[in-house]
Amino acid sequence: MKNDEVMAALEEMGNEQTKNTYLRHGAHEPLFGVKIGDMKKLAKYVKKDQGLALSLYESGNFDAMYLAGLSVNPKKMNKGILQDWVNKADWYMLAEYTVANITAESDYAIELANEWIKSENEMTATAGWSAYAGYISITPDQEINIDEIKQYLTHIEKTIHEERNRVRYVMNGFVISVGAHVAPLLDEAKQVAEKIGKVNVDVGNTACKVPVATSYIKKIEDKDRVGVKRKTCIC
Repeated sequence: MKNDEVMAALEEMGNEQTKNTYLRHGAHEPLFGVKIGDMKKLAKYVKKDQGLALSLYESGNFDAMYLAGLSVNPKKMNKGILQDWVNKADWYMLAEYTVANITAESDYAIELANEWIKSENEMTATAGWSAYAGYISITPDQEINIDEIKQYLTHIEKTIHEERNRVRYVMNGFVISVGAHVAPLLDEAKQVAEKIGKVNVDVGNTACKVPVATSYIKKIEDKDRVGVKRKTCIC
């Protein structure tokens, strides 16, 4: 498929109800309002062409940008392109999912996550936290920096409630990811989850809820799935 063919297919798949849902959640024009499930069907055709996927992200259309994240090969992404992607992520679905997930599976996951976490730009910071959380969910424990993760847990415990809105959300998610996927740090994650308690995030005019880390980690424990790694972050 060519770029104009994909854009035409996205436009045909779009609907006003989905578009309005995305707009309520923080999306910006232009977008068609394509359901994620429909994008995944189209991604099967785009995956064969890395250049096409990259051009879709450059379009500035949300649906095309999200589709690009489902289609590119993370191992073929260089640091410059990933930085460009995070700079263009103007709302949380792009920052926390598209950019973060691709970065988590790239060769620059920890380098960029550590850099972005410190950013004054809210969306860049959220991408950093989400990328790190994604990385530890797919990486064997022996390959991750346990001491660094401990330091981040301590930082979250001390600062989460004073952080920016979406940063609070992804910090909470980071604690959950550690508790769920890093068995040696289960106790530390549970302690931090207990101390931070309920995290308040303004989710606007939506039905979204912020997961309570203590409850979420307990569910993972009850299912005996602590330390189980995911095959991929991309969804």
